[in-house]
Amino acid sequence: MAVGAREPGVRRLDGSPAMLDPAAGRRPPLHLDPPEHTPYRRALAPLRGLLSETRGKARSEREALVAQAQAVAQEIELQLAWEFAPEEEFGFADLAREYFTDKPSLEQQAAALLRLFEAPHYFRRAGKGRFRKAAAEIVQQALAAIEKKKQIQAQIEAWSKELVHGQCPQPVREQLYKILFRPDKNAPEYKAVVEASKASQKAPLDLLQQAGAIDSPWDFHWQRFLFEWFPKGTGFPQLQAPAITDELPLADVQAFSIDDSHTTEIDDALSLQGLGSGTVTVGIHIAAPGLAVQPGSAIDQVGRARLSTVYMPGYKITMLPDAVVQNYTLAEGQACPAVSLYVTFSEADLEIQKTETRLERVPILVNLRHDQLDDRITQPWLEGEDNTDHADVPVSRATLAFFWRLAQTLKARREVVRGKPETFNRPDYSFKLERASNDTPPTGHETVLIGIRKRGAPLDLMVAEAMILANSTWGQWLAQLGVPGIYRSQASLAPGVKVRMGTKALPHAGIGVPSYAWSTSPLRRYTDLVNQWQIIACARHGATAALAAPFKPKDAELFSIISAFDAAYSGYNAVQSGMERFWTLRHLQQQGITELDAALIKEAGGGAWVVRAETLPLVFNVMGAQGLPRGARVRVKLGQVDLMALDVSGTVMARLDSQTPAEADEAEDEEIDSAGPLQIAVDLDEPAPEQTD
Repeated sequence: MAVGAREPGVRRLDGSPAMLDPAAGRRPPLHLDPPEHTPYRRALAPLRGLLSETRGKARSEREALVAQAQAVAQEIELQLAWEFAPEEEFGFADLAREYFTDKPSLEQQAAALLRLFEAPHYFRRAGKGRFRKAAAEIVQQALAAIEKKKQIQAQIEAWSKELVHGQCPQPVREQLYKILFRPDKNAPEYKAVVEASKASQKAPLDLLQQAGAIDSPWDFHWQRFLFEWFPKGTGFPQLQAPAITDELPLADVQAFSIDDSHTTEIDDALSLQGLGSGTVTVGIHIAAPGLAVQPGSAIDQVGRARLSTVYMPGYKITMLPDAVVQNYTLAEGQACPAVSLYVTFSEADLEIQKTETRLERVPILVNLRHDQLDDRITQPWLEGEDNTDHADVPVSRATLAFFWRLAQTLKARREVVRGKPETFNRPDYSFKLERASNDTPPTGHETVLIGIRKRGAPLDLMVAEAMILANSTWGQWLAQLGVPGIYRSQASLAPGVKVRMGTKALPHAGIGVPSYAWSTSPLRRYTDLVNQWQIIACARHGATAALAAPFKPKDAELFSIISAFDAAYSGYNAVQSGMERFWTLRHLQQQGITELDAALIKEAGGGAWVVRAETLPLVFNVMGAQGLPRGARVRVKLGQVDLMALDVSGTVMARLDSQTPAEADEAEDEEIDSAGPLQIAVDLDEPAPEQTD
């Protein structure tokens, strides 16, 4: 064999293939065990030197020496060895002389070396084969840590066995949502769930549900929401709503609001003057908590902590306590304090002639409820094609018809700026839970009714366009006066360009306006309350408003609010989507729906497609759509509904259209994400994190 060649079966101490010694042709020293199995890797170098004294012996004798040293090492009592060890730096041979005899054998020296390396809590390395004994207090701390680690491991094993046998230990139950969604992967509760899942070969959610840790799918999703966003509960502290002390003039209008029947925070109302005169004035009236609630007050702190009302089917968690809201809401039959924007139009061509902002009291004629009126206040009725006399509608047909005409005009003008029309191809869905009251959270057992409501319905569009007009007008006004505000902007409609929040009045390409500052829902969104404070300063002080406004240019508080609101608002929207998905899946179960018609919206890979149901707010994965184009309509056979994972899948049974489909709607990222099962943070494939004593 050539000098330096590898010889089969010969390995270094570190386990790698060895080379024949080029100078002497001798085999290298023996290794102890494969490195991945030995606790003595760091002892290999000095041990190699020690074993060099045995080179004249047969290989079997040297192997026996190593094996005997390993056995002797385990017989060395560490506490006794620590007491015998010199106070100054020493070598392993010194310890062997102190512990065994003044002339220790090679086996005893090797045993001392191995044992020293095995006990870093007793002996600290001081160099190659050299050590120092640890201080007594360090030894005691290390021994306590080792004992604690043993106890924790025993506890993990005990908890794991309980879970496998269908019982959930109380500490695991108490940490359930932290384990699943924000785990400390060194925590014993997390490790117990991982070990039990592996031992039982069950998914963590299945394991925990069968062990009784989860009372019901609904309770799981509800408690998960509370864990993430309301860990201290959803209740409010005792708060007293301050009165509005301003002497406000009474507006000469009769305003009306348009909301659904469950809305208690009525932020906005509309009025109209001068119809038929050639010049009309539209009033957009916004509830004015900002006239009483001040930055830094107790109520402000509650609003800033919550940042927005949270909506879900059959329930909502308001930003402010109801007792506070009722002091400022635009309730019918009252003259309510408001921040009003008056926009004067030419009646003929609806060109804007002027705008004006006032702080005043506004008489509220009526709170209209669109869910009670949509079937009557229709486009044909508003445009005179339907002459039915809806005498019970307290707002005149002429007034509503004008707002309908104005809404269509404003929308068309925005679409010119957008560069393409807004499309309402998909409907809005309403959820109604059959129960006596919506004052408490649902239980998950209620019957759910899902209704379809066409997007862009007349009453909706009237309100939407009026609010866009107010938010855009006030946003530009703040910028003109040098008063900072919180804006939403979008640089373009190009794919991937997201809506952003900031303090600069930048264009919003998605809406088609030069700037957009949320200002019309101060009882429901904290950003709107902040902007209202700034608008009130402008209304009171005009050109000097920047000096009087609560928030100054480049105010760090504004950026902090934007960051917190962005995170909370996205999170609340995700909660709403998740709860709507839960109730949609419950609807499938309650109605015995096993087939759905759907449209392909995105290829998911692996032969799967993401589809959107045509009659329900549901996006899910299907198989069997290979070769079909995006947008194709298909009939799908549904699989098993999983309420815990918020998942259902299906198989394509047939294609329902024959021609090439028109360009389909773009799927939102959030829709695609919701199509698969719920993701948890428990990773059964991840190696256990290392712990330090």
